[in-house]
Amino acid sequence: MSSQAVEERLSAGGVIYRFCGDDIEIVLCGRRSPKLWALPKGTPELNETIEETASREAKEETGLEINLGSFIDIIEYWFTSPENDSLCHKQVNYYLMEAVGGDTSLHDYEFDIVEWFAAPLALRAMTYQNEVRVVEKSIAMVKARARK
Repeated sequence: MSSQAVEERLSAGGVIYRFCGDDIEIVLCGRRSPKLWALPKGTPELNETIEETASREAKEETGLEINLGSFIDIIEYWFTSPENDSLCHKQVNYYLMEAVGGDTSLHDYEFDIVEWFAAPLALRAMTYQNEVRVVEKSIAMVKARARK
């Protein structure tokens, strides 16, 4: 029986929101082929904190300026690396982020399109169920904060 080495990978990103009247909108990053709608996230650079990674990746991948807010949640998943066939365990830390400027047309090359969605439509459009749960939690956090 052989034991396969496990590669631990860390990533961070966020749920970027804004208000449109009383409604909450969420920004999603998309690819046309294969079709994908997801949250912005990425890998830390050398000596970067997880919060700095989340902010940088969100700005790069969406073209938006953000204010970093509260920690939302961590999602974890397993996959096989296409580079070396190793088994990978990935942990992604998500933060709530309020859009304060910028423009989605300024997003980087990693996605074909970056768009704002009304919160209920974002939840239906998203590709990954574990990210849907993060967005649901973030919407509840924003609504609770708005009631105060």
